[in-house]
Amino acid sequence: MSANVKVYSTPSCHYCKQAKDYLDEKGVAYEAIDVTVDKEALGEMKKISGARSVPVIRIGEEVIVGFDTARMDKALKALA
Repeated sequence: MSANVKVYSTPSCHYCKQAKDYLDEKGVAYEAIDVTVDKEALGEMKKISGARSVPVIRIGEEVIVGFDTARMDKALKALA
C-alpha cells in the first residue's frame, strides 16, 4: 500500500511525526517525503494541496492537510 500513501513533512513538525506514528501504529506502509530537502516534492505538495503547511498526507486520491485521524481512517478504509 506504500505507493498509495505519501506523507509530505519536515523534520521539525510535531504533527508530521504524529501522523507518521499513527500510520505506523495501524501497520500502514507509506512513503515519507522530507520537503526541506526535496524541492521537487515541495512543489508537488503545494500543487496537490494548495497548502504550504505540513503535514500533507495523500492516501489514494484523498489529500489531507494536517493531522486528521478521522479523515485518514476514512481514506484508508476506501483504499482497502
